[in-house]
Amino acid sequence: MIVLDNVTKFFKVKEEKKYILKNVNLVIPEFVNLGILGRNGAGKSTFLRMLGGIDFPNGGKIYSDKSFSWPMGLAGGFQGSMTGRQNVKFVCRVFNKSEKEIEEIVEFVKNFSEIGEYFDMPIKTYSSGMKSRVSFGLSLAFDFDYLLIDETLSVGDAKFKEKSKKALAEKINKSNILMVSHSMPILRDMCDAGIVLYDGKLWYYDDINDAIKMYNDINKAA
Repeated sequence: MIVLDNVTKFFKVKEEKKYILKNVNLVIPEFVNLGILGRNGAGKSTFLRMLGGIDFPNGGKIYSDKSFSWPMGLAGGFQGSMTGRQNVKFVCRVFNKSEKEIEEIVEFVKNFSEIGEYFDMPIKTYSSGMKSRVSFGLSLAFDFDYLLIDETLSVGDAKFKEKSKKALAEKINKSNILMVSHSMPILRDMCDAGIVLYDGKLWYYDDINDAIKMYNDINKAA
């Protein structure tokens, strides 16, 4: 499970605090595929990064005994001057993979990402979509308790989207997902439960359809 203990997160905008979360307490149960909903600017990606331990609250604590991937749709952790291949090898070494495992993972990510010769070019020459493809493939190559997904399934053409969705469905047999998406069909298909971020608060629903209903109601009232 994931526990939020009196969590507050804000950013300063023109000397004012913009709250993502304000004194939030929540327990997210184990073995749940969770969709994260909210209007643009609500802080969904920030919340996802905090769950994964790569961003931190201003107050309170988030803790879990589970392992988390890096956000699949975000590739900010890549070193821009290194190639895709070099970045993949670097991550493999951080996770203490053997040379044989590194070779297999590199080949998998190269084939999955479908970026051709760009795989051996610096990451800074990539489009955002190409970075997301490499990030997604790299996450699939490792085993985590939770996969963090930030709009990844919207990247690429229809064929690549379908391939990504199929690969993710297979991965869910071993892992659970925490997913940010604006696609209600994808959320319904991939997630059991849902969280809605709104006005510095969180609403947790055991049924993703109830979360989607609240999200739609918020948009109608805006």
